Amino acid sequence: MSELLDYRNRFDSLHGCHYLIANSLGAMPNSAREYSQRYSDVWAERGVRAWSEEWWMLPREVGDKIGALVGAPENSVSMHANVTSAEETIISCFDKTNIPAGRNKIVMVDMEFPSIQYLYHAHARDKFEIEIVPCPDGISAPLDALLEAIDERTLLVPISHVLFRSSYIVDAKAIIEKAHSVGAMVVLDIFQSVGVVPVNLSELKVDFAVGGLLKWMCGGPGACFLYVRPDLAETLSPKFTGWLAHENPFGFERGASKHTEGAYKFQSGTPVIPALYTCQGGLDLITEIGVESIRERSKEMSAMILNLAQERNWKTTTHDDPEKRAGTVALDLPDGLELCATLNERNFLVDYRPSCGIRVSPHFYNTDDEIRDLFAEIDRITVENQSKPSSAAHAG
Repeated sequence: MSELLDYRNRFDSLHGCHYLIANSLGAMPNSAREYSQRYSDVWAERGVRAWSEEWWMLPREVGDKIGALVGAPENSVSMHANVTSAEETIISCFDKTNIPAGRNKIVMVDMEFPSIQYLYHAHARDKFEIEIVPCPDGISAPLDALLEAIDERTLLVPISHVLFRSSYIVDAKAIIEKAHSVGAMVVLDIFQSVGVVPVNLSELKVDFAVGGLLKWMCGGPGACFLYVRPDLAETLSPKFTGWLAHENPFGFERGASKHTEGAYKFQSGTPVIPALYTCQGGLDLITEIGVESIRERSKEMSAMILNLAQERNWKTTTHDDPEKRAGTVALDLPDGLELCATLNERNFLVDYRPSCGIRVSPHFYNTDDEIRDLFAEIDRITVENQSKPSSAAHAG
């Protein structure tokens, strides 16, 4: 996949560092700066006219670009500032008027991203019963236990397509099929898969999907999205809403909202316009390359990281099967937090998460030499730390 390295010249942000943390924040492509300049120019030159000439339709246009990448039809993807807000929009569609008696259970795994757990637990005080499915190995989602938990009392199953701690790819198809067989719905979080693992929302027949362009999409913060299956969208009325969702937003009507149709039905207040510009640089680039090609290169690099770790007898919190892991390999090393800080100081950009370790997430723009350099640097830091006098000896 050496041809993918031709795209390195579109990333000045890669100069002077080893950028190996795409699952947290993708490297900034040069085109993001160009899009940012476009935003500044439009604002400066057109002023308030920018709303009618360009900004008003921008959420729809960006949403449709995302939809094309993830197999969603036009006008089915709305834009949000973050995934938590997108999930709150989903939750707001359900209350005692449209939740059948006895169907108020939420099923999720204990390795779900904490922000989502916090949100659903907050609603459990007056709306939901939550069943947490443990992940005993700390790596994978136990499919049999998860499917068993999804029953006729289940309303929603919020599940990450790729678990953020371990990069484990869950069996979304099996989960969706089980949920639908008992009348439940699935909220698939594709934040850690979009841009590195191919996904087709229409083929999966998923009810809702959320994600963002911050990570593997190299789009920066503030541009997240919500997909609602079109036939389902027609039946829902979100209460977490705002003036963009109104059928006549510039009528500034008083009283309750009259929802529009399509993606804007699930918008709320004024969108984050600057983010909708800057995110398009990465979105264009990933679309041009193709996620299938990125996936093949990603599997090569994750295998390399695992092999180098195994040579050193280092513990990892990542699945051995390349078909069950996404783009990250986590190294569970002693004093991992301090080691990560040292690596960042030396311009090896990785991150650390508790119960996970040092997350290494190369992308299509990374070289094999950068991965080898990282391991050599960890070896070097380990030797340096071993040669330091202990605090007790120093005190003596």
